[in-house]
Amino acid sequence: MQTFRVGDQVQFLDELTKGEVLEVNRDSLRLLTEDGFEMAVPPESVILIPRSSTLSNIDLGGENPLKETDRPRKPSIRKGRKERYVPAMEVDLHIEKLVASTRGMSTHDILNYQLETARRQLEFALRKRLQRMVFIHGVGAGVLKAELNTLFRRYEGLRVQEADPSKYGMGATEVYISQSAMR
Repeated sequence: MQTFRVGDQVQFLDELTKGEVLEVNRDSLRLLTEDGFEMAVPPESVILIPRSSTLSNIDLGGENPLKETDRPRKPSIRKGRKERYVPAMEVDLHIEKLVASTRGMSTHDILNYQLETARRQLEFALRKRLQRMVFIHGVGAGVLKAELNTLFRRYEGLRVQEADPSKYGMGATEVYISQSAMR
């Protein structure tokens, strides 16, 4: 298991997106991607980019030291059924997770900040062709949840439902993005 620290550069395993570690929690990392988005991801979904070594710095001495038998094999193409479970991108909209301090922010400012974060993350997911997202909004009075549902109705091809209560409690909404919405 890799150990991550704040400031480390990481790359996602399943895409070319890179990011910087902003916060390390027990079971998740908070990252700032190259595109300027913050997201919480499990540590298993990223790899650490070494600070001092890159492939361009390695001198192979003009010849390839790998023997034919040592060369990496092409990955075999998996046949059969596709894996059904695709991990969801989680967006925690609790204001204390989004800003360092709410000092000087009215409740209206806080709500607008949370909605703008949700909109940016949804646009990011559409651009990156993600299939599922979970917006963690908390239970509260239901104002943020209602505003999120209004936001989601503005997009075609989204299916919105309550997220798994055993994992998220009652304060999360899951969004499925259809392939037609990604075009």
